[in-house]
Amino acid sequence: MKARGKRILIVDDEPPIQRMLRRNLTVSGYDVFIADTGEDAIEMVHLHKPDLILLDLSLPGELDGLDVCRQVRHWTQTPIIVVSARSEDSQKVEALDLGADDYLTKPFSNDELQARVRACLRRANATETAGEQLLEILHSDDGYVFMNIMRRQVRAGDQDVRLTPTEFELLRQLMMHAGKVLTHRSLLRAVWGPEYGEEADYLRVYVRQLRLKIEIEPSRPRYILTEPGIGYVFRADSTMEPA
Repeated sequence: MKARGKRILIVDDEPPIQRMLRRNLTVSGYDVFIADTGEDAIEMVHLHKPDLILLDLSLPGELDGLDVCRQVRHWTQTPIIVVSARSEDSQKVEALDLGADDYLTKPFSNDELQARVRACLRRANATETAGEQLLEILHSDDGYVFMNIMRRQVRAGDQDVRLTPTEFELLRQLMMHAGKVLTHRSLLRAVWGPEYGEEADYLRVYVRQLRLKIEIEPSRPRYILTEPGIGYVFRADSTMEPA
């Protein structure tokens, strides 16, 4: 993913963190903008339309990072990487549930930051790379779940479904390999990037979100099935009883 021309919004109120992130990302060719508060972040997302948001959870003012994530997801699927000193699993799950694409715990190295940024931008760039795929249309055998890769369109029954870039890529991977069990590691690397492999909690959150959006009964999934201890499988033939 080429950095030049890509705009990154940093949402953090700590000047040392701001300077460090701006310096490292600018050297790599990104255009960088800074917001100190959640309110400023919302305004700058509207104004600058960034390609990626680096978002701290602890912010001054009335809106914290989770509030920003929630509001941004109302109108845009711009990738969001949470950058926070909070390392509790519950915080990570809540941020991912609200639409964050990744979670980076402070402190972190510049190499790790750059790798996460590149991976997130790659996923968001799926529209361009999708044109290189031989398959443009994917669907379950009964036609209930339908995906047009080029148009980034997903339907469940007669309802259009809005997916984040990460949700879209995860569903695309599952549907492209319908009937084949994909391991946690293979899905993480295919969707999040080669830097990943152990973040099974990411998959649990995103599979749950996908089921809520495309399954007739999310608690009794017919399409995205769990293979305990191994991974997930998209079952195209929904006439079979769920396992």
